[in-house]
Formats: sequence, C-alpha cells, structure tokens
Amino acid sequence: MSSVCENVTGLVEYLVKSIVDDVDAVEVASSEKENGDITIEVKVDESDVGHIIGKEGHIIKSIRRLARACAIKSGAHVEVELID
Repeated sequence: MSSVCENVTGLVEYLVKSIVDDVDAVEVASSEKENGDITIEVKVDESDVGHIIGKEGHIIKSIRRLARACAIKSGAHVEVELID
C-alpha cells in the first residue's frame, strides 16, 4: 500500500471518527489498484449512518471531496463508499 493510500485512509478514518457517536464500531478498509486508484470502504454503526450521510448528503460528499483533494497531487483517483 502506498503512502498516498495510507494518508487518504487515515484522513477518512479521522473524519468519520470525529463525527460518529460509536467510535469503536468504525471500520475503514482501503484497497489500491495497480493503476493507483484507491477505494476506501467505511462501515459505521447503524445509528451513525445518518450522521455520516448528513442532510442531503452534504457530509459524505465533503469527506469524498477531501479524500480526492488529498490524493490529487499523486494523480490517484479516490472513491469513498459507505457500507451499510
């Protein structure tokens, strides 16, 4: 796993844990393809899903934008997925 992937994953984990009530239920997994594209899967407690999505999806969209901005210098494409 590249340092870019580790940095982006760490950022997403930090942001998610800062928002949810049940920090212990947060699971963040990442995978990196050969072309450098990064997929980050976030799983939270059922009661915290609404907190992560936010009103009209604003919170999850912001997390996705920050993750992409963090990886832009390396040219990697980042996808952040919320797993139910």
